[in-house]
Amino acid sequence: MVACSARKSGGMADPAAHWTEVWANKDPADTSWHQDAPEPCSRLIREVSTPASRVAIVGVGVSPLIADLLSRGYEQLEVIDIAGDALQRLRGRLGPEAGRVRIREADACVAVFDAPVDVWHDRATFHFLTDPADRSAYVRSAARAVRPSGHLIVGTFALDGPDQCSGLPVVRYDAGSLATEFADGFDLVESVDHDHLTPWGARQPFVHVVLRRSSAGLKS
Repeated sequence: MVACSARKSGGMADPAAHWTEVWANKDPADTSWHQDAPEPCSRLIREVSTPASRVAIVGVGVSPLIADLLSRGYEQLEVIDIAGDALQRLRGRLGPEAGRVRIREADACVAVFDAPVDVWHDRATFHFLTDPADRSAYVRSAARAVRPSGHLIVGTFALDGPDQCSGLPVVRYDAGSLATEFADGFDLVESVDHDHLTPWGARQPFVHVVLRRSSAGLKS
Protein backbone atom coordinates (compact mmCIF):
# COMPACT_ATOMS: atom_id res chain seq x y z
CA MET A 1 0.00 0.00 0.00
CA VAL A 2 2.41 2.68 1.18
CA ALA A 3 6.10 3.33 1.51
CA CYS A 4 8.33 6.32 2.24
CA SER A 5 7.96 7.68 5.79
CA ALA A 6 6.54 4.40 7.06
CA ARG A 7 10.19 3.38 7.51
CA LYS A 8 10.70 6.24 9.96
CA SER A 9 7.64 7.77 11.53
CA GLY A 10 5.50 4.65 11.16
CA GLY A 11 8.01 2.52 13.01
CA MET A 12 8.66 -0.01 10.25
CA ALA A 13 12.09 -1.09 9.14
CA ASP A 14 10.68 -2.20 5.79
CA PRO A 15 7.26 -1.02 4.59
CA ALA A 16 7.11 -3.58 1.82
CA ALA A 17 7.60 -6.34 4.40
CA HIS A 18 4.89 -4.83 6.63
CA TRP A 19 2.27 -4.77 3.87
CA THR A 20 3.31 -8.14 2.51
CA GLU A 21 2.75 -9.57 5.98
CA VAL A 22 -0.66 -7.88 6.18
CA TRP A 23 -1.76 -9.40 2.89
CA ALA A 24 -0.26 -12.79 3.70
CA ASN A 25 -2.24 -13.04 6.93
CA LYS A 26 -5.57 -11.42 6.13
CA ASP A 27 -8.37 -12.17 3.76
CA PRO A 28 -9.12 -8.98 1.77
CA ALA A 29 -12.72 -9.06 3.04
CA ASP A 30 -11.42 -8.88 6.62
CA THR A 31 -9.46 -5.65 6.15
CA SER A 32 -10.90 -2.37 7.38
CA TRP A 33 -10.50 -0.75 3.95
CA HIS A 34 -12.43 -3.46 2.08
CA GLN A 35 -15.22 -2.32 -0.24
CA ASP A 36 -17.78 -4.42 -2.06
CA ALA A 37 -18.43 -1.52 -4.44
CA PRO A 38 -15.60 0.94 -5.23
CA GLU A 39 -17.41 4.19 -4.56
CA PRO A 40 -16.98 7.09 -4.82
CA CYS A 41 -13.71 6.15 -6.53
CA SER A 42 -15.16 4.69 -9.72
CA ARG A 43 -17.54 7.59 -10.20
CA LEU A 44 -14.85 10.23 -9.69
CA ILE A 45 -12.53 8.55 -12.18
CA ARG A 46 -15.29 8.28 -14.78
CA GLU A 47 -16.21 11.95 -14.34
CA VAL A 48 -12.76 13.07 -15.54
CA SER A 49 -11.88 10.35 -18.05
CA THR A 50 -13.06 8.05 -20.81
CA PRO A 51 -12.45 4.32 -21.26
CA ALA A 52 -9.54 5.23 -23.56
CA SER A 53 -7.78 7.27 -20.84
CA ARG A 54 -4.54 6.13 -19.24
CA VAL A 55 -5.38 5.58 -15.57
CA ALA A 56 -2.84 4.84 -12.82
CA ILE A 57 -4.13 3.29 -9.58
CA VAL A 58 -1.53 3.55 -6.80
CA GLY A 59 -1.63 1.54 -3.59
CA VAL A 60 -4.12 -0.71 -5.34
CA GLY A 61 -4.08 -3.63 -2.88
CA VAL A 62 -6.84 -6.04 -3.92
CA SER A 63 -9.34 -3.32 -4.78
CA PRO A 64 -12.54 -4.15 -6.69
CA LEU A 65 -11.99 -0.87 -8.54
CA ILE A 66 -9.93 -2.59 -11.23
CA ALA A 67 -12.60 -5.12 -12.14
CA ASP A 68 -15.18 -2.34 -12.07
CA LEU A 69 -13.25 -0.18 -14.56
CA LEU A 70 -12.52 -3.16 -16.80
CA SER A 71 -16.23 -3.96 -16.89
CA ARG A 72 -16.82 -0.39 -18.08
CA GLY A 73 -14.41 -0.78 -21.00
CA TYR A 74 -11.29 0.89 -19.63
CA GLU A 75 -8.37 -0.16 -21.81
CA GLN A 76 -5.24 1.43 -20.30
CA LEU A 77 -5.03 0.66 -16.58
CA GLU A 78 -1.70 0.61 -14.76
CA VAL A 79 -1.76 -0.43 -11.13
CA ILE A 80 1.03 -0.38 -8.56
CA ASP A 81 1.50 -1.45 -4.97
CA ILE A 82 4.53 -1.85 -2.77
CA ALA A 83 3.36 -5.30 -1.62
CA GLY A 84 3.93 -8.05 -4.16
CA ASP A 85 1.64 -10.39 -2.24
CA ALA A 86 -1.27 -7.99 -2.69
CA LEU A 87 -0.61 -7.87 -6.42
CA GLN A 88 -0.59 -11.66 -6.61
CA ARG A 89 -3.96 -11.73 -4.90
CA LEU A 90 -5.24 -9.08 -7.30
CA ARG A 91 -4.12 -11.14 -10.30
CA GLY A 92 -5.94 -14.14 -8.86
CA ARG A 93 -9.10 -12.11 -8.31
CA LEU A 94 -9.02 -10.76 -11.86
CA GLY A 95 -8.30 -14.13 -13.47
CA PRO A 96 -7.91 -13.92 -17.26
CA GLU A 97 -8.78 -10.22 -17.12
CA ALA A 98 -5.43 -9.56 -15.41
CA GLY A 99 -3.84 -9.68 -18.85
CA ARG A 100 -5.63 -6.45 -19.73
CA VAL A 101 -3.92 -4.55 -16.90
CA ARG A 102 -0.30 -3.55 -16.35
CA ILE A 103 0.40 -4.68 -12.80
CA ARG A 104 3.72 -3.89 -11.15
CA GLU A 105 5.36 -3.63 -7.75
CA ALA A 106 6.47 -0.04 -7.06
CA ASP A 107 6.65 2.73 -4.47
CA ALA A 108 4.22 5.55 -5.31
CA CYS A 109 6.74 8.16 -4.11
CA VAL A 110 9.25 7.27 -6.81
CA ALA A 111 7.12 5.46 -9.41
CA VAL A 112 8.01 6.13 -13.05
CA PHE A 113 5.53 5.63 -15.88
CA ASP A 114 6.37 4.99 -19.53
CA ALA A 115 4.09 7.80 -20.71
CA PRO A 116 2.02 10.56 -19.09
CA VAL A 117 -1.19 9.40 -17.42
CA ASP A 118 -4.57 11.08 -17.68
CA VAL A 119 -5.68 10.13 -14.16
CA TRP A 120 -3.75 9.19 -11.01
CA HIS A 121 -5.97 7.64 -8.35
CA ASP A 122 -5.10 6.93 -4.71
CA ARG A 123 -7.49 5.78 -2.00
CA ALA A 124 -5.90 5.56 1.45
CA THR A 125 -2.20 5.59 0.56
CA PHE A 126 -1.25 9.25 0.90
CA HIS A 127 -2.52 9.56 4.48
CA PHE A 128 0.20 7.15 5.68
CA LEU A 129 2.90 9.66 4.72
CA THR A 130 3.54 11.35 8.05
CA ASP A 131 6.90 12.85 7.03
CA PRO A 132 6.59 16.15 5.08
CA ALA A 133 9.60 15.20 2.93
CA ASP A 134 7.84 12.04 1.83
CA ARG A 135 4.66 13.93 1.03
CA SER A 136 6.72 16.27 -1.13
CA ALA A 137 8.28 13.28 -2.90
CA TYR A 138 4.81 11.88 -3.56
CA VAL A 139 3.61 15.21 -5.01
CA ARG A 140 6.64 15.33 -7.32
CA SER A 141 6.01 11.75 -8.41
CA ALA A 142 2.38 12.50 -9.23
CA ALA A 143 3.27 15.73 -11.01
CA ARG A 144 5.80 13.91 -13.18
CA ALA A 145 3.26 11.27 -14.08
CA VAL A 146 0.09 13.30 -14.74
CA ARG A 147 -0.10 15.19 -18.04
CA PRO A 148 -0.99 18.90 -18.02
CA SER A 149 -4.76 19.23 -17.50
CA GLY A 150 -4.87 15.60 -16.35
CA HIS A 151 -6.35 14.72 -12.97
CA LEU A 152 -5.21 13.50 -9.58
CA ILE A 153 -7.79 11.89 -7.27
CA VAL A 154 -6.75 11.31 -3.66
CA GLY A 155 -8.82 9.91 -0.80
CA THR A 156 -7.70 10.04 2.85
CA PHE A 157 -9.19 9.82 6.31
CA ALA A 158 -11.11 12.99 7.15
CA LEU A 159 -10.41 15.10 10.24
CA ASP A 160 -12.89 13.04 12.26
CA GLY A 161 -11.61 9.75 10.85
CA PRO A 162 -9.29 7.22 12.52
CA ASP A 163 -5.85 8.40 13.59
CA GLN A 164 -4.21 5.12 12.62
CA CYS A 165 -4.73 2.16 10.31
CA SER A 166 -3.10 -1.28 10.23
CA GLY A 167 -1.19 -0.27 13.36
CA LEU A 168 0.34 2.78 11.64
CA PRO A 169 -0.26 6.49 12.30
CA VAL A 170 -1.94 8.53 9.59
CA VAL A 171 -2.39 12.21 8.77
CA ARG A 172 -6.03 13.30 8.60
CA TYR A 173 -7.27 16.02 6.26
CA ASP A 174 -10.16 18.16 5.21
CA ALA A 175 -10.54 19.15 1.56
CA GLY A 176 -8.63 22.40 1.99
CA SER A 177 -5.61 20.95 3.77
CA LEU A 178 -5.44 18.00 1.37
CA ALA A 179 -5.57 20.26 -1.70
CA THR A 180 -2.87 22.44 -0.13
CA GLU A 181 -0.48 19.49 -0.05
CA PHE A 182 -0.72 19.39 -3.85
CA ALA A 183 -0.99 23.14 -4.53
CA ASP A 184 2.48 23.13 -6.10
CA GLY A 185 1.34 21.57 -9.37
CA PHE A 186 -2.39 20.92 -9.01
CA ASP A 187 -5.60 22.93 -8.65
CA LEU A 188 -8.67 21.80 -6.71
CA VAL A 189 -11.66 20.89 -8.88
CA GLU A 190 -13.99 19.06 -6.49
CA SER A 191 -14.13 17.49 -3.05
CA VAL A 192 -16.35 14.70 -1.79
CA ASP A 193 -16.97 13.53 1.77
CA HIS A 194 -17.70 9.83 2.10
CA ASP A 195 -18.44 7.55 5.04
CA HIS A 196 -16.78 4.18 4.52
CA LEU A 197 -18.24 1.29 6.51
CA THR A 198 -15.79 -1.40 7.49
CA PRO A 199 -16.83 -5.06 7.11
CA TRP A 200 -17.79 -5.00 10.82
CA GLY A 201 -19.91 -1.86 10.47
CA ALA A 202 -17.59 0.82 11.87
CA ARG A 203 -17.86 4.27 10.27
CA GLN A 204 -14.68 5.75 8.78
CA PRO A 205 -15.07 9.30 7.40
CA PHE A 206 -13.04 9.94 4.24
CA VAL A 207 -12.44 13.04 2.14
CA HIS A 208 -11.68 12.75 -1.57
CA VAL A 209 -10.30 15.54 -3.72
CA VAL A 210 -10.20 15.81 -7.50
CA LEU A 211 -7.29 17.98 -8.63
CA ARG A 212 -6.28 19.18 -12.11
CA ARG A 213 -2.65 19.26 -13.15
CA SER A 214 -1.58 22.81 -13.90
CA SER A 215 0.50 23.57 -16.97
CA ALA A 216 3.18 25.26 -14.86
CA GLY A 217 6.10 23.23 -13.62
CA LEU A 218 6.75 22.51 -9.97
CA LYS A 219 8.24 25.37 -8.03
CA SER A 220 10.67 23.10 -6.23
